[in-house]
Amino acid sequence: MAESTIQQQPLAGWHKPDLDLSAAEWQSSSRGLGDVQIAFVEGFIAMRNSGSPQSPSLIFTPAEWGAFVSGAREGEFDLT
Repeated sequence: MAESTIQQQPLAGWHKPDLDLSAAEWQSSSRGLGDVQIAFVEGFIAMRNSGSPQSPSLIFTPAEWGAFVSGAREGEFDLT
């Protein structure tokens, strides 16, 4: 497969640092059911897929994380 020559541009409105996650302490859910892990790094919350830890992580501000968690608790992301 040929290498992509597309240059990725930063997302508009993306004001988050490029965090060094190499020493992050990743946490799984208390029951270990699921593929999501989170880490608290430099005042941000990083989330990754534990099945593909080399894949890019999502980075949230505390306000974004709070909104995400509230939405999840309220069923915002449930399949209908």
